Amino acid sequence: MLEDLFKVVTTRFNGDGSDGKTGTSNKIPEDLLFKCPRCRNVIFKDDYKAVNMVCQNCGYHGRLSARERIAITVDRGSFKEFDKNMTSKNPIDFPDYDEKQQALREKTGLKDAIITGEALIRGIPVVIGVMDTRYMMASMGSVVGEKITRAIETATKKKKPVILFSASGGARMQEGIVSLMQMAKTSGAVAKHAEAGQLYITVLTDPTTGGVTASFASLGDIIIAEPKALVGFAGRRVIEGTIKQRLPDDFQLAEFLLEKGFVDMIVERKKMRSVLSHVMKLHGYKKEDD
Repeated sequence: MLEDLFKVVTTRFNGDGSDGKTGTSNKIPEDLLFKCPRCRNVIFKDDYKAVNMVCQNCGYHGRLSARERIAITVDRGSFKEFDKNMTSKNPIDFPDYDEKQQALREKTGLKDAIITGEALIRGIPVVIGVMDTRYMMASMGSVVGEKITRAIETATKKKKPVILFSASGGARMQEGIVSLMQMAKTSGAVAKHAEAGQLYITVLTDPTTGGVTASFASLGDIIIAEPKALVGFAGRRVIEGTIKQRLPDDFQLAEFLLEKGFVDMIVERKKMRSVLSHVMKLHGYKKEDD
């Protein structure tokens, strides 16, 4: 019913209205309405953004940019970015790689697929990293791996917890073996952080796949996932073709991983900030003024 209404409204505003004219100036902006990809509910996009990209009908959690995620997670005005201007080279001279990156930098305002820095969450000092799927599906190249490693090393030195929001299509093939090396480098930084007795929390958002899942995203002391987030290494068709069996319908979804013990908890976006601060308090971290 709502989908039919969406079509009617779009048709009317795009020039088939009661005035009998087409192509008139009352054309509806393409980004005015949002149709949920899961339940097909239609709402105004401004209303959808007002609730942090969560469908109020079915609970679908849409993708946030890195800065949007930071804005709803840390205390206002507390974020200080690390390595803001770090950019990657073209280590294997992949065709058109430099041009593609330049176009994405202009389009997204990002230098690469992750933002890292230090901030406060309800007064508790943390080091935070947030991946952004708008930049080459947040694939992990040399800059992503280096920024994560440096952020974790800074947290180790300052004795701060690390919170890392992952979202990625995996390793960045345009950087070849250099990309795969980031798996070992980031994992080594996580190990040293753990040896220092500090807390590492990973938050798996949709989607977290490939080499990111196989490295730092799966190494959290506490692993949190957003509802229905897709988390896995290889894709469903590849796995089914390999094992010659049909996988469960909810395979690689956060709820399936929680049932199997891979994820510690599933947290809705509106509760994430509260849960993160509570977990840090349970591990002995205090507010900056305490």
